[in-house]
Formats: sequence, C-alpha cells, structure tokens
Amino acid sequence: METTVDINRVHPELRKGLSMMPAGVFTKEGLPTMRKAMGQMMIQAAAPDPSVNVYNKTVPGPEGSPDVRIRIYEPVVKSGKRPGILYIHGGGYIVGSPEMTDFTCIHMVQEIGCVVVSVDYRLSPETTYPGPLEDCYAALRWFASSAEETGVDADRIAVAGGSAGGGLAAALALLARDRKGPAIAFQAPLYPMLDDRNITPSSYEFTDKRFWNRTKNEFGWEMYLGELYKGDVPEYAAPARAADLSGLPPTFTLVGELDLFRDETIEYCSRLLRAGVPVELHIYPGCYHGFDMNLNNEIGRRAENEIIQALKRALTG
Repeated sequence: METTVDINRVHPELRKGLSMMPAGVFTKEGLPTMRKAMGQMMIQAAAPDPSVNVYNKTVPGPEGSPDVRIRIYEPVVKSGKRPGILYIHGGGYIVGSPEMTDFTCIHMVQEIGCVVVSVDYRLSPETTYPGPLEDCYAALRWFASSAEETGVDADRIAVAGGSAGGGLAAALALLARDRKGPAIAFQAPLYPMLDDRNITPSSYEFTDKRFWNRTKNEFGWEMYLGELYKGDVPEYAAPARAADLSGLPPTFTLVGELDLFRDETIEYCSRLLRAGVPVELHIYPGCYHGFDMNLNNEIGRRAENEIIQALKRALTG
C-alpha cells in the first residue's frame, strides 16, 4: 500500500520542494512524454561557463552496436596531465541524458581541474541489459586510451553517478575488475540502484508516490532487465548480487535517510568494507532520493560539495 511520508520526517529545506512534486506513475506508453519533458527542462536550465569547454563526441561502441555519444567537460586553460571522471547520469535506466548533469560536471571541472566524460548510454526498454552497461564500458575504454587527446592521466580515472548512474558505476567497477580492463582509481556510486530484488526494509518503507518509490523502482528494473526480470539476474546487472567485492576501487557514497535505496547502499558499503575496500558513507537525515540535485537548498549544495571534495582528495591527493 502506498502512503504519504510524514512531513515532519523531511528535512526542513526540502519540505517546500516535496509539496510541489508530482505524484508520478510510470508506464511504457508514457516514457516518450517523460523524456521530452525532461529534455525541455534541461535545455532551459543549461548555462555555459567561460572557463569550461563543453562539447559532444562519438566514440566506438560495443562490438556490433552503435557508436556512443559522450559529453566532454574540460578546462579551457590546460596544463599537464589531469585526473578524469567518467560520469554516468541517473534516470532509473529509462530516462535522462548527459545534459541533465551539466551543472554538476562543470562544477567538478572548476573545483578539481579534471576532465569529465559523461556517457549517453542507451535507455531501456529499447535497449536492455547489458547494452547500457557495455556503452559505459566502451566510454571508459576510450577515455583510458585517449590520454594524448584529453590530457588525462589514465591512472587517475574515477567513475561516478547517481541512482541508476550509481548502479552502472558500481557495475562498471566490477566489469573492469573482472575483464582486467581500464583501471578505475576511485568510484562514487551515489544512492545507487543496486538490487533488483527489492528485499531491504527501506524498499518497503518509502512508498510515497512523489518519491522514487517501490512501484517506480520495480518498473525501472523490469525495463532494464527485460526477459531477465525476476529470473537469473547477473551481478553486472544488479551489483548487490555480486558474491565477491574484493579488489574494487576505494569508494565514496551518500544516501538520504528517506531514500528507497538507503539500506541497500548501507549493505553494499558494509560488504565492501568486509572485502577490504576503503569506504566513506554519508547518510543525510530527512533527505529523499535525489535531494542533492536541488542546489537551491543548502543541504543540496553541501552534498554536492562533499561529493566533489571526495573525488578531489582521491584524484589529486
């Protein structure tokens, strides 16, 4: 049964925003409209920065698949080898594009002095697993092999992303480890979408239709997994299923107290620690899924700054 969250549990800075959130319901038929609306919002929100060069490029995709569009953010003034961040946008595997995180990626370049590559992976259900993940791997492979073109130190590349982008970041770290592919120096899977099984207490607790709730989460997983849904799901599709987390990169993540993914994030971090992987986890009281994307609030700005500072410490020492 879906219920409305007790407003007293919500962080004071987020209450007004929550009151204006629509109680959305997802359907396959409604996806084109959702994507169009999100695209219009991103165009209106985009703001150029004279210190950061932003441009698009296509790179070779997975074998037998189309090329992958990437969006590159780099300092206009270049000097020496820079760290790199492969950024993967969220959207439940069903919506979104690199443009939706322009502000965050530009801010990373400003604060860290890095090059950011954001991946326009194919969306589901048109492309199911493993297509979107393989697109991200193709972008990582290009990034690591293009040091001369990008001015990036291939030994200092991190992967980061929120929600479904966090799930893809965690899956990409597993895939790169097991394929002995490009080395990933650090990972920041933020409030990541890790577990198709929806078996944690928080997956049952937060059912408010304004949130990314259980119903929406099940829809996103069904679209992404296709015929695999509720079947034999590989660990690279749902990283919470991975039996072995050893050898993964040092990790930073954060999650809100009122986030559906709270408990699976905590469990993932606990398992990383038991596997010997250094982890920094921040839990934000009274915050719901995606709260950090609202930079009009101090709590959102603080979360974004902590993400950037964690990446900066990891990549620049």
